[in-house]
Parts: sequence; C-alpha cells; structure tokens
Amino acid sequence: MPTQPPEADTDDDTEVERRNADVCNVVGAVEQMGAKWKLIVLNDLRDGEKRFNELKRSTGASSYTLSRVLDDLEAEGFVDNHKEFESPVASYYALTEKGDALCPVFESLDAWAEDWL
Repeated sequence: MPTQPPEADTDDDTEVERRNADVCNVVGAVEQMGAKWKLIVLNDLRDGEKRFNELKRSTGASSYTLSRVLDDLEAEGFVDNHKEFESPVASYYALTEKGDALCPVFESLDAWAEDWL
C-alpha cells in the first residue's frame, strides 16, 4: 500500500498550523487562565484589591485551593500580592495590568452567556 513521503506530512502539518494560527492564541490563553477556580478568582478581583480571607469568603474556595490558585495566578503575572506585616498580618491581592486587561473579556463572555446559556 503506497504512503505519502515524509515531507508531505510536514507540509500538511504546516498548512494545519497556518490555518489554525488564530485559534492557537485562544487555546493558549484559555490554557493559561482557564481553570475554574482561576476564572472565579480573576472575576472576583475585578472589583478591586482583596485580602485572602475576603477572597475565600466571596469565592467559596477552600484555603488550600485558593492558596494554590493565587500562587499560580501570581506566577503567571495575572495577580499581584503584597503583605502587611502589622498586626494582624494580611496578604492583599489585586489584578496586575495583564489581569486587568481580561476585564473586557469577562464582560463579553458574560453578555454572550446571558444570550446563549
């Protein structure tokens, strides 16, 4: 049974990548911030800076989950964390410029969901 030469497969792969270049950006963005809890926390921080316990109450996340999600979001550049060492010690979280740039995306998704879900 005849098969295509290896270079034909490479040409096909290149064509697929070219046709899906725009989709790849969307997929990459969703992979970076697309986990359920990440979206919940990012959306919650749209209202402004919050302390850890405020986020815990408003999102309903466990301490472990929220801590893990905030660490990930900080490492990915979506969230900034600053601590106050006065008594009581407090950690404050806010969106970075990168995180804040997602606000119009949340608004668009919200409008879409109201129409379609």
